[in-house]
Amino acid sequence: MTLRNERELANTQRKLEDLNRLIEGAKAAGGAGRDAEVRSLTRLANQLREEIVRYQAASSAPRC
Repeated sequence: MTLRNERELANTQRKLEDLNRLIEGAKAAGGAGRDAEVRSLTRLANQLREEIVRYQAASSAPRC
């Protein structure tokens, strides 16, 4: 996935906020199955963070 514009950036940031809430809820609930859920959600959150950083770096780079 590659972010192409500000609208996609805003949507991705919103998704990341939602994921962070889900991660906190899963951590609070505990349980055996929840550990796998937290790992999976954390991986997805990290991917979204990486996409946000890539987009911001590309949009702030000087164009020649």
